[in-house]
Amino acid sequence: MLYKLIYAFHEYFSVLNVFRYITFRTILATLTALLICFAFGGWVISQLKALQVGQFIREDGPPNHKTKEGTPTMGGCLIVPAVMLSTLLWASPSNLYVWMVLFVAISFGAIGFVDDYLKVRRKNSKGMGAKVKFALQILASAVVALVLYLYPEFDTKVHMPFFKTVAPDLGWAYVPAAMFIIVGASNAVNLTDGLDGLAIGPIIIAFSCYLVFAYLAGHAKIASYLQIPYVAGAGELAVVCGAVAGAGLGFLWFNAYPAEVFMGDVGSLSLGAVLGTVALITKQELILILVGGLFVFEALSVIFQVAYFKLTGGQRIFRMAPIHHHFELKGWPEPKVIVRFWIISIILALLAMSTLKLR
Repeated sequence: MLYKLIYAFHEYFSVLNVFRYITFRTILATLTALLICFAFGGWVISQLKALQVGQFIREDGPPNHKTKEGTPTMGGCLIVPAVMLSTLLWASPSNLYVWMVLFVAISFGAIGFVDDYLKVRRKNSKGMGAKVKFALQILASAVVALVLYLYPEFDTKVHMPFFKTVAPDLGWAYVPAAMFIIVGASNAVNLTDGLDGLAIGPIIIAFSCYLVFAYLAGHAKIASYLQIPYVAGAGELAVVCGAVAGAGLGFLWFNAYPAEVFMGDVGSLSLGAVLGTVALITKQELILILVGGLFVFEALSVIFQVAYFKLTGGQRIFRMAPIHHHFELKGWPEPKVIVRFWIISIILALLAMSTLKLR
């Protein structure tokens, strides 16, 4: 919104014309969110300590994680406001997609906040009941899916990577599909948030990737040249993605090993849902499997572990799930697990970007 006020004077000061460019405002959004986290990160951590909002480690977790008990959690209370404020300052206030993403950030952030609050209040690692938590996520995602389905300028086709003309129209089935993507992405990121900086690194990488996808999808000429779906107005989501990437970098300053603060569900559920929503709007839903491949792998490791455990009467595929704990128990130092998983995320993001020309 601030950019509208500034741009109003472009007739008097020609240099202000630069504010109409999405690329420039994306840079400003990234820097704004980064500076907000730098400026308020220490204060937020001190307030969380004063309120005794500490992390509770599950009893069946890795033994070395007991040293993390009491570390301030709910760091998403720094990330989400930084993203929202930065977006409100530099994104177009008339863009429906921007408001949809902000709705997702707030609604899933609220679900995560309540979950984290209950853990602190009960002084254990069990927060909101799984059924209630899942039902609230479905409800919030249903709102977004229905808005997209009913929005006249948005189609319900799913475009296949590597193919120019394969784009089946799901029709009404797009609603449950969209809900699945949002809820799935939210919980996959949540499962990845188990080591210092492990989740926020791939989040920065994934949103940097979708920043490019959003800008390209919202540019008619470039989208036509690359033969990707053109989505009018989607370019403004580059500003949102920049804000998330900037806030993520600022948070990583405090979350890097050894972490001074953890993201908590208020951050991981919100950012995961925003990632899924951006993937839907930019018509790059299927590429999310590749961009967020690490999140997918983490989620699948839990699903396979639980299923195999039940089918075999107590046997396990991994030493512990999610998969990052498996490597910890194999003897990998925590920083090595984190950095190697970041490297995997970068490789997957580069492969996803290459699909823009492989059609």
